[in-house]
Amino acid sequence: MSDDFDKAPGLETGDDTNVFRDAEGRISPLWLERLRAFLAAQRVDDVALAMAPLHNSDVGDVLEQLDADERLALVQALGEKFDFSALTEVDESIRIEIMEALPNAEIARGVAELDNDDAVYLLEDLEEEDRDEILQALPTFERLALKRSLDFPEDSAGRRMQTDFIAIPPFWTVGQVIDYLRTEKDLPDEFYQLYVVDASYKVLGTLPLDKFLRTPRATKIDSIMNTNLVLVNAEEDQEEAARSFERYDLVEVGVVDESERLVGVLTIDDIVDVIQEEAEEDIRLMAGVGDEDVSDTTLDTVRSRVPWLVVNLFTAVMVSFVIGLFNATIEQMVALAVLMPIVASMGGNAGAQTMTVTVRALAMRELDGGRLRRLIRREMVVGVVNGVIFAVLIGIVTALRYGNVQLGIVIGLAMVINMIVAGTFGILIPLTLDKLKADPAIASAVFVTTVTDIIGFFAFLGIAGLWFGLF
Repeated sequence: MSDDFDKAPGLETGDDTNVFRDAEGRISPLWLERLRAFLAAQRVDDVALAMAPLHNSDVGDVLEQLDADERLALVQALGEKFDFSALTEVDESIRIEIMEALPNAEIARGVAELDNDDAVYLLEDLEEEDRDEILQALPTFERLALKRSLDFPEDSAGRRMQTDFIAIPPFWTVGQVIDYLRTEKDLPDEFYQLYVVDASYKVLGTLPLDKFLRTPRATKIDSIMNTNLVLVNAEEDQEEAARSFERYDLVEVGVVDESERLVGVLTIDDIVDVIQEEAEEDIRLMAGVGDEDVSDTTLDTVRSRVPWLVVNLFTAVMVSFVIGLFNATIEQMVALAVLMPIVASMGGNAGAQTMTVTVRALAMRELDGGRLRRLIRREMVVGVVNGVIFAVLIGIVTALRYGNVQLGIVIGLAMVINMIVAGTFGILIPLTLDKLKADPAIASAVFVTTVTDIIGFFAFLGIAGLWFGLF
């Protein structure tokens, strides 16, 4: 929670309508109702007073809680006091809805006050015609910087970078740099290191602020700079850039173009957003809900989910076809119909566990030759061990329930087979999809579940038919 909350009007008096968040960290319903009343009554000054203490991320939370007409009314009521960086904290559908309702001139005013990376984040979702009109309303330097960033591929480091950074020549002394930082007015609001560059802006080294501030004024920069460089290409995927931060424990990294010239920097606050965004995307894709947000309309939600439900329907038909092959077997021994979902369900869950571990390892680039072989061996052994454990358990339960030891043996054998298959295909399917340049997070679950269902039913019903002579 921001320290600004402690300054909220009325907080010190104990007036619950002035308390922004409750004890569980959620926006207080009383506070929200009071804001809604101010908006309905067009009490602009009271709206501004209520919103003034809030951090931009909290303003984003408020926008997500309001209805569509209330959101626009809030932005309009705040006018020039509305900080457009709050729109980087809301769902995409809400952000686009608000920006489409605002005049381009108003958006241009708000964007001009943002850091380059936040401005790009807002502009990239707009129609090209609107985006061009907004850019034309900006000062020349800001317009060119934003155009340069927008020219980089979507979800690339170039789209996420800030174009404000501090570059210094190697022949300066520490004292010269300090004097420059004290007198230069156009500096980034926050920075963590200095970049040592040549005349063409190729990076020669970096200098962390802690080391810089501990060094005597007369020391030459090239004698203390770090030449063991970690840089990110502007066209590199943002997920790969985030992996560099994780691997080297970075808080800031320089971004270079195709000519290896410094064009921007990525900072840890941007990368945290990338990591969260990529993780959420993978979770949604594994569930077959695409880029769906809680703020999406009913129609958008249906469109997002239907394609994967169609795929699931197709795979379910395939499974039912396998079951149909054993209709006569099931009719002669009704207990099989009761027991067969157990085998398929256990295989599906085991496969999902292995698949999740494999997809994560692929995403983290952890599966080199040695690790891959160890993972395959481990999961196959785990499949055998789990298969035996649960075969014994379900075999005992089945024998006691139906008074038929042979039926317990049959379901136990099927369980072992399906658990081994689950472990094996839980690895092989994501690996195959990755080799085919398909995202394993999207389709692995569908294929793994289909395989374990088909093998589970086929193994159980097939073994039962042969064991009891039901064919």
